[in-house]
Formats: sequence, C-alpha cells, structure tokens
Amino acid sequence: MEYLHTMVRVKNLEESLDFYCNKFGLVEVNRMENEAGRFTLVFLAAPNDAEDAKQTKAPLVELTYNWPDENGDVETYTGGRNFGHLAYRVENIYETCQKLQDQGITINRPPRDGNMAFIKSPDGISIELLQKGDPLPKQEPWASMENTGSW
Repeated sequence: MEYLHTMVRVKNLEESLDFYCNKFGLVEVNRMENEAGRFTLVFLAAPNDAEDAKQTKAPLVELTYNWPDENGDVETYTGGRNFGHLAYRVENIYETCQKLQDQGITINRPPRDGNMAFIKSPDGISIELLQKGDPLPKQEPWASMENTGSW
C-alpha cells in the first residue's frame, strides 16, 4: 500500500492557492484542466517532498475546483470539520506559526506545548502543524495564548 494524496474541494481556486502556496508554503507540482468535466485539479506538495512527488505522484494534496455552472454559481462545500485534518511536520513550530500569523492566518490552536498547532484553510479544512523531533521548550506568547474558534 502507498499513500498518494488527499483531495480537498475548494470554492475559490486563487484564494486557496494563495493560502496553500504563498502563505503556507506548499509547491504546485501538477495541474489538470478538464473542460468536459468542468473542473481543475491542482496537486501540491510540501517543499521537501516536491521533487519526489513530481516522479511518484505522492505524497500530495489535490485541490479540486469545480467550475461555476451555466448560471455562474459555484457550489459551497460544508463539513470541513468532518473531514478531519491534514498534517505537516515543521522545522520550528514557533517560527512557522509567527510567519503564518504575520500573513493574517489565524492560529486556531496555538503551539502552547511547543509541539502542535492548528490553522484552517479558506474552505475550513483543519491543518495540523507538528514540531519535527522533540517539542520545543514552552515560549511566550504561545504558551498562554487561547484557542480561537475550532479546529
């Protein structure tokens, strides 16, 4: 068995790419436009997985954008919380959270323990950030920061 990808439906492809690539730091490795099916698939990889992902097609996040219907309406997806979450290992959880926060991303569950944090995509998909190796020593302002919303 081999893990390939996780598919996430998005309502606004540009907004989602801004979040996943420009702010969160994933890399686009492939894109497919399907006019007959009226959808776009964009495959993203973590920077350290990008070269392998281009060859093996894994591990990836697949953003699925279903084009507007003939009336220009775009389907709104709910249930992001039911999906569960995506998880990524990071070199320094405090630096990563600070960078995301500086870009306007809400840290829903701060890394109070130096080990784990959660953020959400524009479509409400929870993303878990895990510290590589052992947890970092507790550090302010994270240690006393309250949760925001759900994750």
